[in-house]
Formats: sequence, structure tokens, C-alpha cells
Amino acid sequence: MKIMISGSTGFIGRILSASFTEEQWTVETLSRNDFRDVDRLAERISGSDAVIHLAGAPIIKRWTKAYRQEIYSSRVFTTRQLAATITSCPNRPRLFISTSASGAVRQNTTAGEDGAERADGFIGDLCRDWETAALEIKDATRVVVCRLSVVLDPREGALHQMLWAYKLGIAGPIGSGNQVFSWIHRDDLVKAYHHIIQNESISGMVHMAAPGIVTNVEYTQALGKVLRRPVILPVPVFFLRMVFGKAASVIAEGQGIVPEKLVNSGFQFQFPRVEEALRDLLP
Repeated sequence: MKIMISGSTGFIGRILSASFTEEQWTVETLSRNDFRDVDRLAERISGSDAVIHLAGAPIIKRWTKAYRQEIYSSRVFTTRQLAATITSCPNRPRLFISTSASGAVRQNTTAGEDGAERADGFIGDLCRDWETAALEIKDATRVVVCRLSVVLDPREGALHQMLWAYKLGIAGPIGSGNQVFSWIHRDDLVKAYHHIIQNESISGMVHMAAPGIVTNVEYTQALGKVLRRPVILPVPVFFLRMVFGKAASVIAEGQGIVPEKLVNSGFQFQFPRVEEALRDLLP
């Protein structure tokens, strides 16, 4: 199995690369230089079993006009370029796995892939164009777009960034805590990518989230229980806006993405409930 990955130096790219290598699959990285040369990009991806596109500028950062454009171009433009290159390959990759986020779904709603309403605003528009760019080539090869929820890992990502505050007992729910919170254990995320690659019946949008959707306050209470720390101090939304500007909406709002396609295709979650996931990650 030959897998090409863009964004392989990021959090998800690294854990996927390590897992595929353990399976003795060939894993190769797509760099920025590859995207600068269409012929080179086509040569590199030609004949591969799967191309996984993970590259993109960080979302949680102040959204200046220039940075919004960087976020957009690093996701949408690169996806369009990669999709166009795949269709022009004489030996097309058998699978194109692109990326999106739970932010594609309307805030504080819960739905599976087919019933999800589109979100408004910058993130909603970004995800719509991002997903469309990949799905436009669904007649040329198998395409899967993974809508990612919050990936739980104590060494990386959102859990890692806030863990110190929870351990000190100085953090709690964000705002009211009533917002929906979708999440997935890092091991289940890796298993899900393996499942998608090896199950040719899966295509289109796939929600990468555990079935045990919770509210933010329920997640926080589970984390406090596992850490044996109080979680009674709410994090004010206005404070997040002071730090991150409009990007705070990504943290303060929530979406419930139900993994219907994974479940219906026979995927078995090792950690379907948030407390057991946290206990495994924070022994």
C-alpha cells in the first residue's frame, strides 16, 4: 500500500504516518515544493493507493483579513490543485481523502452526514468550499472528506493546550457549557482512517467523531473526574474573544457530528464514551 500525505508534520499527519509505517505501508510526504510544480505533483501521486490531504494553516489564531486569506488558500486552493492533478494523472490514485471540520455543521445542532445543516459565517463558508473542491472529482476516483471533531490526545491539540489549567483546578466549562461537543480518541481516529482506506464502499462525507456526543460541561465534568480536580470556574467567552478575536467562535460554539457512515459500515469504536477515553489517555 502506497500512501501520500500532505501536512504530514502536523499532529494528525504524524500519528497517521507512524501507524501506516507500522503496517509496513509505504508512506511519502507531499511538501510545499510539490504543490509549486504541477508536473512534479502529478508524478509523485501517480499510482498511489491513497492521497491524504491534511495541510492547512492553524484556525485558532486572530483572523486578520490577511490571515483569513491564508487559512482559505492553504485549504481550498491546495485542495483544488490536488484534485485537478489527480484527474490529470495517467495512473490516478485509487482514493483521495480530503479534510474538513465539524465547523461545517450549523452551530448547536446534531446530525449525521446526510442530515447536517450548513453553518454560517467564515468557518461555514470555508468548509463548504473546502469540501466542494474535493468532491468535484468524485466521478474520477473514490473521494472521502473527513469532517474532524476534536481529537483527544494529552500530548497534542486542544486537550494538551488546556490540560495544565485543568490539573491546577483553574479551568471549567466554556461560557454556559451547554454547547454540543464532538470528540474522538486519537486511536479511534487512526483506526477510522485505516477502515476508510480498506473499505471501498465508503465515499463522500464521513464524520470523524465518537458516537458519545456530550455538552461542553459534560466533557469538563468527565475531565475533572478523571483528573480528580474541581472544574467549577467557567471560562468567559468574552475572555476568549479578547485573546483570539472572532476565532474564539470556534472554541465557544459547538456542533454534534454523528458518525453514521462509520457505524453503518461496521466500524467499532474502542472508546465511544468520553470518560473512558479520558481515562485511557490520562492514566
